[in-house]
Amino acid sequence: MFKSHAKIIAIANQKGGVGKTTTCVNLAASLVSRGAAVLVVDCDPQGNATMASGINKFELTKTICQVLIDNVDISETVITQTTGAYHLIPANEDLTAAEVKLLDYLAREYRLKNALDEVAPYYDYILIDCPPSLNLLTVNAMSAADSILVPLQCEYFALEGLTLLIDTVDQLAHAVNPKLKLEGILRTMFDNRNRLCADVSQELKNNFSDLVYDTIIPRNVRLAEAPSYGKPALYYDKNSQGAKAYCALAEEMLARDPDGAKLLGPDFKPSADTKE
Repeated sequence: MFKSHAKIIAIANQKGGVGKTTTCVNLAASLVSRGAAVLVVDCDPQGNATMASGINKFELTKTICQVLIDNVDISETVITQTTGAYHLIPANEDLTAAEVKLLDYLAREYRLKNALDEVAPYYDYILIDCPPSLNLLTVNAMSAADSILVPLQCEYFALEGLTLLIDTVDQLAHAVNPKLKLEGILRTMFDNRNRLCADVSQELKNNFSDLVYDTIIPRNVRLAEAPSYGKPALYYDKNSQGAKAYCALAEEMLARDPDGAKLLGPDFKPSADTKE
């Protein structure tokens, strides 16, 4: 462990189907493969990150819902054996009711933050998989996070949606979490045969510069198949372009992080085949 407190990153986008869960579990597995201690927190009632980690969401008795609503000790919900080798705080459909119940609590937007404070010293990174909407669960995630990673599909409405999300981040930073910032923008489901993808990608680089990761996640069949086998792509097909891309993203993230760079070593050379 190289940090006294984990770096907490919420993976969020108000638009669904852009690769949030795919990014969460595959980035987590790739960071672990580089030597980091990682905790994934599933904050989506769909429980997709849970299932993609090889955990049956229908058999769970303690999830993030019990932490937020019933004051269950968060350490009691941590699953240490996942197919991605990271630790997991799971979720299932019980979390749907949590948002309504949270309205009855004081400081409701800080429930997750206060819970994660207990386990944060044991990890290098905590990745939070957010639901595809701005609700109280997402606000809890952003209140707990140091930064937000935005997966973005390079399509027509992407820039407009990104602008709205950045406005939301600014508002939350003023209201509940002054340290909250944008970690980076990740281009996902990229098809280099599509002219629109290339045009939107260039617009992102023009407008957001260094916030856009050099690594691009391609549209990849093996990456799409992996969750149905309950595995991150790295453990489903490590030679697939999707798995290689997320390994490259992990390396880029660690290289950007002054503490994380220590894991890469002085002779580190970044992966070249998934960069622009």
